[in-house]
Amino acid sequence: MARSESELRGDIIQVCRLMHQNKLVAATDGNVSVRLPDGRLLFTPSGVSKGIVREDQLSVTDMRGRSIAGGEPSSEIRMHLAVYEERPDVRAVVHAHPPIATAFTVAGVPLAPCVLPEVVFHLGTIPTSAYATPASEQGPGVVRELIRGCDAILLDRHGTLTVAEDVFKAYFKLEKVENYAQVMLLARQLGRVRLLPRAEVDRLMETRRQLGITGKVTMCRGCSACQDYPDGLLPADAPAPGLRPRPGRA
Repeated sequence: MARSESELRGDIIQVCRLMHQNKLVAATDGNVSVRLPDGRLLFTPSGVSKGIVREDQLSVTDMRGRSIAGGEPSSEIRMHLAVYEERPDVRAVVHAHPPIATAFTVAGVPLAPCVLPEVVFHLGTIPTSAYATPASEQGPGVVRELIRGCDAILLDRHGTLTVAEDVFKAYFKLEKVENYAQVMLLARQLGRVRLLPRAEVDRLMETRRQLGITGKVTMCRGCSACQDYPDGLLPADAPAPGLRPRPGRA
């Protein structure tokens, strides 16, 4: 059953509060959008903290980003529009600046390798985009092809982008990415990271298929994140290959 615009406004505000409370954004960082039942888009406003934003401050635009009602939409509107254009199944987009996941991109270390089964099951590999100046015309270009095949992306030096059929699921994927980054950080400090065997990755994907889990995942076929480590170990002191797909590549 489709939720009303009023309900969706409330959902966005709840997600904004969670992002702020869990320190996944700072100051006025981050943005959230939802596709309304009539095809219009609902955006968090530009320059307002997610900890204090109100329902009446949310912006409404058409699918080309033209303002219909409310204040000025997020400065990252181009990136959101690109997602909705590429993914008709997506009804919510969450962009945040989780500190540990973002630090991985600054350090040049990927989160793409298959390590935790629950991450592989729900998100597949997590690619890192090429760098784009925030809120620029470059933004859509570095996410378009990646978002076609996955629901969670690291943006080089600029946080995360997660998508889903509703805003809470998109937010939960954000939480999962940041938790994975924290586990990977601790594991690298303790020693070498053990990769999941390919056979186990295949089993997880088959279970996912049998359960009818929705969303997009990019897995081992054509991925270079783990293939250069035949012993199944990722050295703690060396980034894996496949960190950052070339622009236009998934």
